[in-house]
Amino acid sequence: MAQTDPQILLDVFSAAGVAVRAAVGRMSDEQKQLRTGRVGQYGLDIVADGAALKHLRPTGAAIVSEESGFGGEEHAEITIVLDPIDGSTNCARGLSYYATSIAALDADGLLCALVVNQATGVEYRAVRGEGATRDGAAIKVSDVEDVADSVVALSGLPSRVLQWKQYRVLGCASLALCDLATGGIDGYVDGGAWHAPWDYLGGQLMVQEAGGLIVDTRDQALAVSDPQVRRQLLAASTPKLLDSLRVAAGKR
Repeated sequence: MAQTDPQILLDVFSAAGVAVRAAVGRMSDEQKQLRTGRVGQYGLDIVADGAALKHLRPTGAAIVSEESGFGGEEHAEITIVLDPIDGSTNCARGLSYYATSIAALDADGLLCALVVNQATGVEYRAVRGEGATRDGAAIKVSDVEDVADSVVALSGLPSRVLQWKQYRVLGCASLALCDLATGGIDGYVDGGAWHAPWDYLGGQLMVQEAGGLIVDTRDQALAVSDPQVRRQLLAASTPKLLDSLRVAAGKR
C-alpha cells in the first residue's frame, strides 16, 4: 500500500533531494556538461534521477519522472511527479538556480510538494490546505495589483511586453514559482505551452498555498500527471495582476 501521509511523504522527498545534491555534487564540471542522446537531456539528469528514485520507490506510489518515465506501482493511490533537476542548463553551466521538484497527487489533486534549490539548499514545502513554507517558515505572496509595480518572471518571450517594474528570466519554472510564493516576484508568464507537469506541479502548490493564483492560459487542468501534457502558465500574487498579465501571454 502506498504511503499517503503528506508529512511522511515530504520527509521522503527531502531525503531524495539531499541524495540528488550529493550525487550531482560528486560530478566534475566537465561531467555536468555532457549530454545524452536524448534532446535536451544532460548526463547529470540521469544521475539525479537515479539518486531520487532510490528514495521514492519504497513509498509504493506510482512515479512519473521527466527522465525515466513511468515507474512504481501502476494503480497506487498516490502518484509522485518528479523533476530530478529542473534547470539542467543552469546546473551544467554553474548558474546557481536549479532545483529538484517533487509533487504528490491523489484523487483530489495536489496533496503535497517539495522544491529544493540545489545550488543553495533552500527548501520549500507545501501541503494542501495547510500552507507553504521556506526552510520551515510560513510564506505568502505579495499584495501587488498593478503591472507598473510588479516584478515578473518570464519563460521565453511573451506575446507582448508590458510596462512592468522589472522582469527576470531565470530558467527554472519551479523555483520562479516558489519565488512568487514568497513575494520575491509578483507575477509569472510563459511565452508558450511548453511546461510539463514535472516542471510546475511543485511550484503550483507553493503558489496556491501561499495565497497566489496560477492557471493555464487556455484554462486546462494543471493538476495532472500525464507526461504528454504541456501547459502555458500564468501566475500572480493577486487576481487583478493575473488578469492584467493575460495581455502579455497573448490571451486578451
